[in-house]
Amino acid sequence: MAMNNSTTVVEFLLQVLSEDPGLQALFLAFFLLLYILALAGNILIIIAISLNPSLHTPMYFFLANLALLDIICTSTVVPKLLEGLVGKGSYISYKGCMTQVFFLSWVLGAELLLFTAMAYDRYVAICCPLHYNTLMSWSICVLLAGFVWVIGIANTSVHIGLLVRLNFCGPNQIHHFLCEVPTLLLLSCSPTTLNNIMLVIADAYFGVVNFLLTMISYSFIISSILRIRSAEGKKRAFSTCSAHLVVVTLYYSTIIYTYLQPGSGSSFQNSKVVTLLYTAVSPTLNPIIYSLRNRDVKVALKRLFPCIH
Repeated sequence: MAMNNSTTVVEFLLQVLSEDPGLQALFLAFFLLLYILALAGNILIIIAISLNPSLHTPMYFFLANLALLDIICTSTVVPKLLEGLVGKGSYISYKGCMTQVFFLSWVLGAELLLFTAMAYDRYVAICCPLHYNTLMSWSICVLLAGFVWVIGIANTSVHIGLLVRLNFCGPNQIHHFLCEVPTLLLLSCSPTTLNNIMLVIADAYFGVVNFLLTMISYSFIISSILRIRSAEGKKRAFSTCSAHLVVVTLYYSTIIYTYLQPGSGSSFQNSKVVTLLYTAVSPTLNPIIYSLRNRDVKVALKRLFPCIH
């Protein structure tokens, strides 16, 4: 029996990416490589920022937080995915499923909030440079980061609290390779009206509101950059926010695609691909994007590893 006495389902069956043994081996090698690269890349980013005083600025403080969130995100999803691909079964216990929902909802919500905080940091740096040290003092940065983590935890705690009250009487097959709130609500034999309402509110706040705030920040940033007269000045200003803009664009494009597609069979398959993009591919690409497009990070990494050229 699971956490709720009325719950008869004690485990869920996750879908595998493919039933073909050849494709399973290919997926196993691919996602194992992605996972190793994601862990290595994000850990290196955190180490480089921590050990280099020149990177102890608000921008890199938020970047270190993003790297930590990426580590948690990919570690929440990919190990269980790899377990299914090696043939150890695609079952996940009730408590394991709730745990995966908790961490995944926490991290995804926190990342959207963090993108907004990072956009605000770039807005202040480019549009209000004379007041940057005041508006982005360390106390404010810590407060913003704390807000990101705490609100993320509060959001996922609400969803988990509502989920564990539901009865799951069967079937227990989740039409996805991971546990998430929408797919679990489809399996519940209890009323899910309140769950759906809270899900819409969370989507509106974390998705729509933060997207608009991020876009507003970048509209001011781009407008300010275009007013810079020298080409060198424009290039230098844009280089400080280009990596973040690329990461935000990739992240939001996958989320928007997921929610705008119709509920057809093919769209469910597309949803799995998109989910892989922001839970496995994005955490791998983020350190690469920030290191390749950021001179300070590249210099810091070369100091740590002189063999890097």
